[in-house]
Amino acid sequence: MKAFILAAGLGTRLKPWTLEHPKALVPVGGIPMLQRVICRLREEGFDEITVNVHHFADQIKDFLARHDFGVTIGISDESAALLDTGGALLKAAPMLCRDERPFLVHNVDILSDAPMRAIMDEHVASGRDISLVTSPRESSRKLLFDADHNLRGWYNLSTGEYRPAGFTPAPQMEERAFSGIYIVEPRVIPTLAEYSRQVGSAKFPVMDYLLAASASGKNNIGEIGLDSLNLIDIGKPDTLRRADSLFGA
Repeated sequence: MKAFILAAGLGTRLKPWTLEHPKALVPVGGIPMLQRVICRLREEGFDEITVNVHHFADQIKDFLARHDFGVTIGISDESAALLDTGGALLKAAPMLCRDERPFLVHNVDILSDAPMRAIMDEHVASGRDISLVTSPRESSRKLLFDADHNLRGWYNLSTGEYRPAGFTPAPQMEERAFSGIYIVEPRVIPTLAEYSRQVGSAKFPVMDYLLAASASGKNNIGEIGLDSLNLIDIGKPDTLRRADSLFGA
């Protein structure tokens, strides 16, 4: 199975660590986050992993060169320009889409007990183009799904903003928190490239694309809901301290 780890981010909320190191190598319980994610994916049966790099890219490349994780690891190099999550996916597509098998996308700052092999199996059985892993956890931003678990919108609880523009949720729609983990079929890459051309930029957030593609009906985008998902996003100092305490113990 194939996976793509998003590890290029600047990690601005984790300063001062990220003034001299990439966020991907921040230690949790003494082990770099990138190592934790790679090992978790390997344990779930993923043996082809692509990692994108930008901020202190050479440190990540050196780290990967010095460690044998027992899987094939490729680098999608964004040293010249950070492309955000959507642009990163498009740039890495030639590496990720050498065959027709779907691949899992995983943010490097996420620790969870998500059963990723089972998630992949459920996605394949669904026939969807993209499956987003969600849960009912607390979050300031929620995704909205209809009764058939199809993506319909996005909601910022802090500001009251809904997206896409003009979207109004129906009463039966369900709010769910996105986990930063999702499955993509290679057949969606042409629509991703089309979206990049439409917005006139190689740099764009993947959520903007997902909402646009769902609204237009160009792709079948749904959720895989995990009601008991345990997840920590270590991208902020307070959650990093909590994760470090849990894993250090």
